[in-house]
Amino acid sequence: MPVDALSDQTTDVLVVGGGPSGLALATELGRRGLSVRVVAPHPPQPFAPTYGSWLDELAGWAQACTAQVWTDVRVYTGPQPTPLLRPYGLLDNARLLEALLERAGERLCWTQGRVAGAEQRGKLWHVRGEVGEEWTARLVVDASGHGGLLLPTPFEGGAALQTAYGIVAHFQRPPSPPGAMVWMDYRAPHLDPAEVRAEPTFLYSMHLGGDRYFVQETSLIARPAPSREFMQARLYARLKALGTPPHDTESDEWVAFPMNAPAPVPGPILAYGAAAGLVHPISGFQVAGALKDAPRVAQAVVTALENGEDAAAAGWDALWPPERRAARGVHLLDLGALLELPGDRLGQFFAAFFHLPAAEWHAFLGPHTGVRELARSMLKVFAHAPNAVRLPLVRAALAHPGVSLRALREAARMKEPARFSHPPDATAGHAMGMTQSDEAQREANSGDVDQQEVVEEGMQGAVGSVNADGLAPGVDREEKLEELRENMAEVSGQQQ
Repeated sequence: MPVDALSDQTTDVLVVGGGPSGLALATELGRRGLSVRVVAPHPPQPFAPTYGSWLDELAGWAQACTAQVWTDVRVYTGPQPTPLLRPYGLLDNARLLEALLERAGERLCWTQGRVAGAEQRGKLWHVRGEVGEEWTARLVVDASGHGGLLLPTPFEGGAALQTAYGIVAHFQRPPSPPGAMVWMDYRAPHLDPAEVRAEPTFLYSMHLGGDRYFVQETSLIARPAPSREFMQARLYARLKALGTPPHDTESDEWVAFPMNAPAPVPGPILAYGAAAGLVHPISGFQVAGALKDAPRVAQAVVTALENGEDAAAAGWDALWPPERRAARGVHLLDLGALLELPGDRLGQFFAAFFHLPAAEWHAFLGPHTGVRELARSMLKVFAHAPNAVRLPLVRAALAHPGVSLRALREAARMKEPARFSHPPDATAGHAMGMTQSDEAQREANSGDVDQQEVVEEGMQGAVGSVNADGLAPGVDREEKLEELRENMAEVSGQQQ
């Protein structure tokens, strides 16, 4: 890979940002014969954050970039663990970077610098650097991370953040079950109930071998979000209550990123990764999805450039087709419900969520699940949840009647055949010599899952004329709200 080569030459694509998502797209573009320049403030270096992923969501080559894989993955929404029976991997960031650069080959040029702006003149983009540099390219991709640089992300009502503080350290006593990965532990007997209600947080923990663990206190979503100091204090209070103070701390980590990005409005600049709104609004995941989406988006861009068509438009269409935009509306509705839910009820919500058949909660946390399947899953969660959890779900639905009515109609059609917009890859073989019984695999894959239909025009986030609620102009809002109230009452079995 050339570094600072081709500095005076026009490239096919310029990618702003050197994170895993932008580099994944740059790699796939290079593999398809395009010249690509990555502009980042630093030279190639291992990515700093800790990235975890469900193993089945990683492409085969990326599975080889895992540092560790757990088959004992569990959540605690109450005193007893819920086994998830779905392997989970920790990415080795140095290995991932090396694999991406190796896959890109000589078609990728890495330039150290900071982008200050971009202007299109004729058929070329002229990208300005902070210290007077100028680079030209046929297409510009904003992969600068959360919020975007060239395409700033609007957050309705302000950004709702996921925040977390974590450490890699050694422990005399295990802070979580040895050999296990704890995806979510909402138990907090050491806190006053009022503290939990106001500021809910959970433990995310990985046993890294021996007496070494990664432990992280996480706030799933909040607006306003807790501070680093607050989350650090929460983590150490938990460890103290468990009788497991850390020693020989190797590193610490603070993350804070928005969860409520809407489906972006396409424009002449293509965005990718977090800058393109790819963060999952419920889990906060996006890297595995970006790695998997990159070949499809890259091929769309390459085909458009070869045919003399609008490459940015082709990339946007591949990344955010109408059905994915519609699904984002449903996910944001669910996110709104979680924001309204008192903190001491989050455990009950996730207890109902993980009561779903495995294939259904897998799909709900996936990046390409459609409106029908999302709606059916949420209605099942609604049915299993106590009333204290149901009420915020109803309030969120009533706040966005267009999205909610569409979701309810899709759920009512859940026995009809449908199809995914982007068929999932066949699950690759497990890396690292993992074992899992056939019985466990059958249980993990149980549940009938309706696949996604192609969504028609005229709905939230899709092509068509709609307002912010997903309702066509001129529709009687009060009439739609009343229809939604009746539907929700029917679903919940409660009379108005």
